[in-house]
Amino acid sequence: MVLFSVHHKTSYRYKRPVAFGEHRLMFRPRDSFDQTLLEASLHVSPDPSYVRWVHDVFGNCVALVGFDKPARELTFETLIRLEHTPHVPIDFVIDEEARTYPFSYDPEEAFDLEQTMKRHCPDPDDQVGKWARQFVRVGRPTETGHLLMTLCYAIREGFVYARRLEHGTQQPLETLRLRKGTCRDFALLMMEAARSLGLAARFVTGYIYVPSRDGQRTLGGGSTHAWCQVYLPGAGWVEFDPTNGIVGNRDLIRVGVARTPRQAVPLSGSYDGKKGDFDSMTVQVNVVSEASMTASDPSADEPAAHTDPPHTADTETPDRERSKQSAS
Repeated sequence: MVLFSVHHKTSYRYKRPVAFGEHRLMFRPRDSFDQTLLEASLHVSPDPSYVRWVHDVFGNCVALVGFDKPARELTFETLIRLEHTPHVPIDFVIDEEARTYPFSYDPEEAFDLEQTMKRHCPDPDDQVGKWARQFVRVGRPTETGHLLMTLCYAIREGFVYARRLEHGTQQPLETLRLRKGTCRDFALLMMEAARSLGLAARFVTGYIYVPSRDGQRTLGGGSTHAWCQVYLPGAGWVEFDPTNGIVGNRDLIRVGVARTPRQAVPLSGSYDGKKGDFDSMTVQVNVVSEASMTASDPSADEPAAHTDPPHTADTETPDRERSKQSAS
């Protein structure tokens, strides 16, 4: 078990006072057998008119924050402390009938998994599917766990991580063509690849502990992270981080799960004003282990993990000159 502390601060600055619409925050980690939330606090400036907590359709804990006064700066700061128990692939016990691919989900589970099994991104020539099927063995059984691990590592080894400041997530076909992308891009590519194989997959947003950043307190020291989960009978939802080649939850702090990346934006909202009113944004994320990494921990010798950059403010200006903004 490891104790992690997370400090996440996002600040928006404007050239003149602007009014703010409701903002939606997804920062509170999901309690589970492998991570237990000990403390969580939210500090907002200027003082909000209300903070309302809800559970979304996926069971994620979401804060809705409203404002009644304009300001030139808007800041959200969260402090989190949790217990984290790492699980490695050897711990996963898959049901006998699902150990080799292909397999079929139990009808009762398939009914609930249906929307996470459907492909959500355009792929008229099934290029993502063809790419995924090259990892299926021909003429002999394909172990399900080995197939998914190979798929995860293929993205880690065959694609280039490239920070991109544009808002949104790249389409899997584009990621496959360019052979580069961000954490969210790689997570979506693996999700669609798994779905092309008839498997249920979903998107995860959260944080990752990077040993080389432990203790850093500088702005821009980190950002939010994204990966995916695949549902395996007997093992349940299993974590796959294709950006860093992680299978299992080691160093991954799960905050929200969703069917698509756009349903799991960590921070989103709007302001009333012109596009030119937006000045800048800074994001600071620090994930610290409260116990020193032991010499036997294999992650201590691995290269620094990649995380997604913050999203820039949306450049669209809909009716009433209301501009959307989102951030990691």
